Amino acid sequence: MKINGKHYHTIWETDDIPTSISIIDQRSLPHKFEIVELRTLNDFIFAINEMLVRGAPLIGVTALYGLFFSVKDCTEENFEFIFNNSVNQILSTRPTAVNLKNALEVSINEISKTTSLKEKLYSLLQSARSLKEKEIFISKKIGEYGVQLIEEVYQKKKRVVNILTHCNAGWLATIDYGTALAPIYFANERGIPLHVWVDETRPRLQGAKLTAFELLHEGIPHTIVTDNSGGLLMQKGLVDIVIVGTDRTTRKGDVANKIGTYLKALAAYDNGIPFYVALPSTSIDWGIENALEEIPIEIRDEKEVKYVSGKFGDNVVDILICPENSQALNHAFDITPSRLVTGFITERGLCSATEEGLLSLFPEMK
Repeated sequence: MKINGKHYHTIWETDDIPTSISIIDQRSLPHKFEIVELRTLNDFIFAINEMLVRGAPLIGVTALYGLFFSVKDCTEENFEFIFNNSVNQILSTRPTAVNLKNALEVSINEISKTTSLKEKLYSLLQSARSLKEKEIFISKKIGEYGVQLIEEVYQKKKRVVNILTHCNAGWLATIDYGTALAPIYFANERGIPLHVWVDETRPRLQGAKLTAFELLHEGIPHTIVTDNSGGLLMQKGLVDIVIVGTDRTTRKGDVANKIGTYLKALAAYDNGIPFYVALPSTSIDWGIENALEEIPIEIRDEKEVKYVSGKFGDNVVDILICPENSQALNHAFDITPSRLVTGFITERGLCSATEEGLLSLFPEMK
């Protein structure tokens, strides 16, 4: 990730020991670039809950570092109690993003193979480091496979390729490169002329604030649009392909992603526009078949709907945009059924949005 020409990951160990973990406070973007250090379990839980960090892959890595820091000063006697309590607290932070649960399960399995406290702590730290490297690798591969789709559009139309995306599934949602934005970055590096329609993504405006921030720093032409503009843009032939990310995808191919994704998929389907989901394997929930019944949909604070945060003069302020006593409902995600998804872009290649398609790439999950 480039900020003013300097490369950053979204999370990193502050020093070699490590004594803290550094993150970019995404609440401050795009107006301020602020780095925050996390040292205690409460720091990590706050960062995940309050969305200093966000995006399913980044949440998973942050959770594992948080688990390590929660027990790194434990004794043999209190390790098990603190460890189990920490796992439960972390699991309760963001229920929809399956990366968090998947990451903890892998870490718990690895730690079960150890005996001494020293081995347990080493295992936890290595789990966090390994997942971080894995997510970077996955994002790169998604970029390599996904760029083929953009290349095909360009070769067919011989003009600027117009891509619509929703929310933020770039560097800031992962560790580097991103999922939905990775193919765009690879296409830009290849010199394919691009233009990205950036959904503002109410209520937290991750598109307007974060995706636009990323594309601006990468020098990629883009236009921020209201969430409800997508259908009209598609009707007018101004969208060639839609690429979004996912927080949890079932083995049947149904996709839980930022609220509003379902409506974009409907519009794309109605207008015959390819709708692809950039799907890292760490976001697949192989144990769920019925998405609507089994995926927990996070309901966040109504203040996110009733107030808008923005820059006023030199300050970032929250502005009330509705009657103060009106109620608001804030579902953070929705479900896009597999029938509306053209295909998945995974680290192992492209496939149909079906159980058969996924298993063709991940046969070990049969």
